[in-house]
Amino acid sequence: MLTKRIIPCLDIKDGRTVKGINFVDLRDAGDPVELASKYAVEQADELVFLDISATEQKRKTLANLVLRVAAAIDIPFTVGGGISSVADVEVLLKNGADKVSINSAAVKNPELINQLSTKFGSQCVVVAIDAKQKKGKWKVHLVGGKVSTEIDLFEWAKEAESRGAGEILFTSMDHDGTKEGFANEALALLAKNINLPIIASGGAGKTTHFIDVFTRGKADAALAASVFHFGDMSIPKLKKKLKQQQVPVRIDEFKRNI
Repeated sequence: MLTKRIIPCLDIKDGRTVKGINFVDLRDAGDPVELASKYAVEQADELVFLDISATEQKRKTLANLVLRVAAAIDIPFTVGGGISSVADVEVLLKNGADKVSINSAAVKNPELINQLSTKFGSQCVVVAIDAKQKKGKWKVHLVGGKVSTEIDLFEWAKEAESRGAGEILFTSMDHDGTKEGFANEALALLAKNINLPIIASGGAGKTTHFIDVFTRGKADAALAASVFHFGDMSIPKLKKKLKQQQVPVRIDEFKRNI
């Protein structure tokens, strides 16, 4: 059985890690290189680094910071923010990223998914989808959640799969930063509709939320930020509790003894 993954997310703005609630009210959460190194030692399975101001400010992801973060860790590393071309991805991979996450650019130009999966392989391409409920329907939002669309979450995920995406990273904007649990009903429906690994994001607050997202939400991985950044929860303790609840997780015996 494939193990479930725990993935800390570093939202980067102006070179610092930040975290907000429902995509607003951002506060500083620390140095991204220090946090990345800490999480690698603490047995995070992967890291996600999102330059949340890159798309909004029409600038490219900070390749130098990516290089520094990648040098500090020994686990797979996904980078997103401001990616809109094959050339952008080449720069990030050269600087140490294992995968890239594309969001707004993919919605505006779906062919980008095809281009990236053809050039680098689908295992390299994570399609991130930010969505919230409008009149009971999950609708895709762009530019860090600031621009609403009428695009259906499930239809867009299905199209992304058909175009060569390797994973879907679904963030519920309704749950983001609330620490009240993941969007498990939507996640379970997503898992039923597509045959790709799904990374759940938005709402992590306590251990039971992680148990629920893997059992009820059928997610393959759970992404969280503030619960890890601000010390509410440690990854080793979380993994131990998940294992006790029969959720398959990777526990590195060597790192556990460090």
